[in-house]
Amino acid sequence: MVKHIVCWKLTEAAKARQAELAADLGARFHALLGVVEGLTAIELGENYNGGEFDLALLCEFTSREAERGYQNHPAHLAIKSIVHENTCGRACVDYEL
Repeated sequence: MVKHIVCWKLTEAAKARQAELAADLGARFHALLGVVEGLTAIELGENYNGGEFDLALLCEFTSREAERGYQNHPAHLAIKSIVHENTCGRACVDYEL
């Protein structure tokens, strides 16, 4: 199993509509279940504890190959463009269990 964790810092404009953006992105990411092969779980949440990052994404994959497939999947790339329009910082951790 592979876990993929991404944290994003929103732009000032995006922070003004953070809850709406988080709900929209959460629904879009959740819709990838059953579409991206090897993606077994996905969730997006808002950080309520302060700090540098505003949103966090957690994905679980069956393998590293599945995670690589997700990165290039057209459905993921469509969401990624929305994320890029609304963020100004990112941190990512991938690990295998």
